[in-house]
Amino acid sequence: MCFSAGASLGAGAVLTVIGVASIKKAHHPSQLLFASIPLFFGVQQIAEGVLWLTLSNPDYVNTQKIFTYIYLLFAQTLWPIWVPISILLMEKNATRKNIQRVLSIIGILVGVYFTYCLLMFTVEAKIDGQHIKYFLDYPSSMKDYSYVLYGLVIIAPPFFSHIKRMWVLGIGIIASYVITHIFYDQYSLSVWCFFAAIISISTYVIMVEISNAERQNSLTDNQ
Repeated sequence: MCFSAGASLGAGAVLTVIGVASIKKAHHPSQLLFASIPLFFGVQQIAEGVLWLTLSNPDYVNTQKIFTYIYLLFAQTLWPIWVPISILLMEKNATRKNIQRVLSIIGILVGVYFTYCLLMFTVEAKIDGQHIKYFLDYPSSMKDYSYVLYGLVIIAPPFFSHIKRMWVLGIGIIASYVITHIFYDQYSLSVWCFFAAIISISTYVIMVEISNAERQNSLTDNQ
């Protein structure tokens, strides 16, 4: 999280528990990636919690670097790939599935690009007031395009899903994005991930509804 080590570690612990509960609601392998979203957000928040604990101590410079890269790999590489593919795997409507495939391909390209940037350019995390600020020395020529495409593959997939409540996840992500860029623009990489992590709790609610619907359908088929 963006405000303190305790808050990051606490949020990480809660999200990890919710993530495990969400995974238990999955009845098919196709649901596992989506159900795992809170769990992986939990790991990401714990990584930022470790950053809070080590950034103020020069003796832990190597640990700082490791967890900076862990956090950024989650934030910039994992999510643009994981989100669209996880929703694609659960899609049953042919037309919607084709749209999700396109979004997934774009997400893979975005994730590969950010991985390249992480490997080839300087990245650094610093405590700035009540936030962690990430300094990314990425090519300026691709900056706007890459972040627009990143937002597209994170925000759009829920709105093209046949699953009843999935749009709520999309609305939550949009709201968090707007709030972050209005009030915390300089710390958007940290703050938006925090809001998205909290919103990911809705993943559990969606999995509960899917599980209940499948159980009801199974009972109906057996009658």
